[in-house]
Amino acid sequence: MDWKLELVFVPVSDVDRAKDFYVNRVGFNADYDERPSDDIRFVQLTPPGSACSICLGEGLVDAPPGTGSNLQLVVDDIQAARDHLKNNGVDVSDIEVLPWGHFVYFADPDGNKWSVQYIPWRNAGPDATESTAITGSATPTTATLTSAP
Repeated sequence: MDWKLELVFVPVSDVDRAKDFYVNRVGFNADYDERPSDDIRFVQLTPPGSACSICLGEGLVDAPPGTGSNLQLVVDDIQAARDHLKNNGVDVSDIEVLPWGHFVYFADPDGNKWSVQYIPWRNAGPDATESTAITGSATPTTATLTSAP
């Protein structure tokens, strides 16, 4: 039996501001934005290439805005991902190189924290080992994080 994580709730104070941030600055796709009742608004956004979406809204979670779990995206090119975020006005960290991956970090307007990871040995080719990929001998491919139309 498959168990698939497909939706993560992100607590925000202003749904429209958060939707604008995730769609127009980060590059998520806007899949759904409906108000099934006066008390509920459901907004589903999906990172390009991801099988898991985030959900923003009203009347959906009890968690205070900005207290969402630290969320992580994985990309094929950390420099391209960082450049994309920075060029779209996101306050993003410098690239941090660790033995288990390369990372950049950012937060949404409410303070929900995100990390973006590049895993070098995933793109290193058939003869590379984890240790050679970590030292930088692997060449990353193009990032899949793109701007939404």
